[in-house]
Amino acid sequence: MGTSVWNLISMLIFVYICGQAIEAYEQFEFPLLMPNVQPTKKDTYFCTAFKLPHDEHNYIVEFTPKASKNTAHHILVYGCETPGHYKRDVPRGVWDCGEMAETVTDFPRAPTCARGATIIYAWAMDAPKLVLPQGVGFKVGGHSGINFIVLQVHYAHVDHFLNGGTDNSGIVLTMQPQSATSVTKRAGVLLLGTAGKINRHSVEHMETECPIREPLTLHPFAFRTHTHKLGTAVSGWKVDTNGNWQLIGRHNPQQPQMFYPVEESLVISQGDIVAARCTMNNTQQHDVYIGSTGDDEMCNFYMMYYVDGDRTLDQKYCFSAGAPRYHWDIDPNLGDIPNQVDIEASKPE
Repeated sequence: MGTSVWNLISMLIFVYICGQAIEAYEQFEFPLLMPNVQPTKKDTYFCTAFKLPHDEHNYIVEFTPKASKNTAHHILVYGCETPGHYKRDVPRGVWDCGEMAETVTDFPRAPTCARGATIIYAWAMDAPKLVLPQGVGFKVGGHSGINFIVLQVHYAHVDHFLNGGTDNSGIVLTMQPQSATSVTKRAGVLLLGTAGKINRHSVEHMETECPIREPLTLHPFAFRTHTHKLGTAVSGWKVDTNGNWQLIGRHNPQQPQMFYPVEESLVISQGDIVAARCTMNNTQQHDVYIGSTGDDEMCNFYMMYYVDGDRTLDQKYCFSAGAPRYHWDIDPNLGDIPNQVDIEASKPE
C-alpha cells in the first residue's frame, strides 16, 4: 500500500477522532436544582421550571442525581409545553405541585405542567446516574414541543428544614447542542401505572396494559420500577400479536429505583402490547390505596426506549383501574396468561 494511501487513512482517522473530541467538548451541563427551598410538611411536592431555548433544540444524554433518599422520596423530570406555574419576566419560582396531596403550603398551587406533559426521567432510593446509549438522546427545546423542563421533588423527610435548613436537591443534565451529529436516535418514556387498592393482610397483583397503536418501532433499552413500601416485585412485558410474552424487565422496588438496562434485545411494533404487574404484600391492619403520599401506594413501570428518527410515541401514559376492578385475566386484549408468565411476573430479583 502506497504512502499516499496511508496518509489518506491517517488523515481520515485524525478527522474522526477530532470530530468525536469536538462533540465531547461541546457537551455542557444543565443543572436542575431546587433554589434552596424549605419544605416544612411531610409529603410536600415542590416544582420549579427551567425555560429552554426556543431557537434551537438540544439533546439530553446523561442524568446525574444530586439528592438523597433521606430527604427526597422521589424526583421526576418533566418536559412541558407550558409549565403549571410561570410568570413572564419573573425569576424562576417554586410552586406546590402536589395535586392529589392534602399538603398545604404558602406557595402557589398548580399542576406540574399546564399543557403538554411528558415524563423524561425519574429517580428514587439513591439511584445512581444514568448515561444513555451512544447515539441516543432526549430532544428538548426548539421545535421539539418541550419548551420547559420542570423539576418535581417529593419531600418525605422534613425534620432538617424545621431547624432552618434548606434544600437544593435535583438532577444535573448533560446535554449536547443541536449542532452535534452523534445523536441519531430519539429517546422517549412510556409510563404504565394503576389506581386501585390493596386489601389488608393480602398479596395483590396491580396490573395494567398498553396497546401500541402508532406506526413506530420502539427499541426498549432501560426500565424503572416504582412502588412504595408494599411492593415486592414489578415486571414489564411485551405481548406480541401472536400472544407471545417476552420479559422487558423485572426488579425489586425496595432496591435503588434506577433505570436498569433491558437485558435482551427486543423490538416493540404497532399492534404489540406492553403489560406490567406490581406484586404488593400488605401485612398491615388496614387497606392501602394508590395515592400520592408516602403512606399510600404506587404501581409504576417506566419503559425508556429509542426510535430511529425524530418521532416518539404521542401516547406517554397508560393507567388501569387496578385491583379489584382490573386484572390481566379479565382483559380480552391479553387472552390467556401463560402459567410461567404468571409465576415469573411476581418473582423478586
